[in-house]
Amino acid sequence: MPPDADAKTDPAPRFVTGSTMRHVVVMAASGAVGLMSLFIVDLVNLLYISLLGDPALTAAVGFATTIIFFFVSLCVGLMIGGTALTARALGARNRDGARRVAASSLALIVVVTTVLSLAVLPFARPLLRLLGATGETLEVAHLYLVIVLPATALLGAFMGLGGTLRAVGDAKRAMYLTLVFGLTTAILDPIFIFALDLGVTGAATVAVISRIVTVVFGLYAVIRVHGMLARPSLAAVRTDLRPLAGIALPAVMTNIATPVGNGYVTAAIAQFGDSAVAGWTIVSRLLPVAFAALFALSGAIGPILAQNFGARRFDRVRGALTDAVIFSAVYLVAISLVLFLARDGLVAVFQVDGEAADLVIFFCSGIATVYGFMAGLFVSNAAFNNLGYPLLSTAFNWGRATLGTVPFVLAGAALADARGVIAGFAIGSIPFGIAAILICYRVIRRLDAHDRRAAGPTGEIGAGATTPAVPHERS
Repeated sequence: MPPDADAKTDPAPRFVTGSTMRHVVVMAASGAVGLMSLFIVDLVNLLYISLLGDPALTAAVGFATTIIFFFVSLCVGLMIGGTALTARALGARNRDGARRVAASSLALIVVVTTVLSLAVLPFARPLLRLLGATGETLEVAHLYLVIVLPATALLGAFMGLGGTLRAVGDAKRAMYLTLVFGLTTAILDPIFIFALDLGVTGAATVAVISRIVTVVFGLYAVIRVHGMLARPSLAAVRTDLRPLAGIALPAVMTNIATPVGNGYVTAAIAQFGDSAVAGWTIVSRLLPVAFAALFALSGAIGPILAQNFGARRFDRVRGALTDAVIFSAVYLVAISLVLFLARDGLVAVFQVDGEAADLVIFFCSGIATVYGFMAGLFVSNAAFNNLGYPLLSTAFNWGRATLGTVPFVLAGAALADARGVIAGFAIGSIPFGIAAILICYRVIRRLDAHDRRAAGPTGEIGAGATTPAVPHERS
């Protein structure tokens, strides 16, 4: 299908020229606006549930979304493979290959998420019990999952389309994609939750409707505006399956480490009661809202690195990584101050007291700053995945989800109950965030040196070469 007249027809990749800091800021800022709209809507959705006056309902949403977060991470991991290869092909001036990979990636995301979500659905109740849900909280959380899980393929398509838009450098429409989702949810939530008196069931129904609307918009942007989606075919999927799996499988393993760690934290907090789980649920929603730019940075930096990797501009790859670290540090200082000043107001807005209020204030009073070290993992994950070292992302994320979570959470729970759990989870990210960035610079130096050796004294890799060879990955 041909693109609209306003589509970008020049095949020159966007990120291989101009200021890398500007690219980082523009992509991260636009991504943050879109992500923040999602996270704010999610937070407001939780506020609506809390206004129903039953802490068990708030806790139920927390338990259900812990499982849904697993599928979000799965979708992100699958998306990373398609985004990386699409951006890399564009950097190498292979637009037809980029269109084919984008289509194959989207098809695989839909198939995989459909199969896995339907396979998990019969085990939803036992999984909720494993997390610590009981009684009314268990029943409400189960109902939420029964409605939302079958629509996981829509979530995967939504993310895959957004990844394609970022791969071509269309930060604006990638932002619009998430804004459409957020706006649809914001409009329908109060209608379904309050006006129709559906409560948590209404919130789950709106989540499905919003995904449908967003996928429709995403297809328009990718197909009509950019012409960046070839007609999917079994032959194309077979051709692209191996390179996609080479990035996507480690990326999936990397990303599901996060919900596993979060699930462990939720279970650890559950022993302190529904009020503590309600507080953790609010904190876990505040975290992505506050650090939306850092979350967005992971998706923003990937295409920048991939295009310059495809163009053999390792000086720009290194510069973009440094710019991302600087951006993260400045943002972290600013948002930590905002959270500190807003701590009492947030407690009042959510109308919580007791343990729930204590956890919210504790998070906003300084511990949120420690969570900022996760930015090192976000940035390095994107770099490893796009530079041909996805297993390093897997190693660091699982290290953080296990060695960086379990002992710290156990110690925190023993020393300071639920607050100690949250503090331990944050502190465990420090060594992994720092180490990941340091290894990332080492990887870039290695790739640069390998490319120089391959080029030889003339500076030419060889006839027909479009991307640098990637040396064998070592952990």
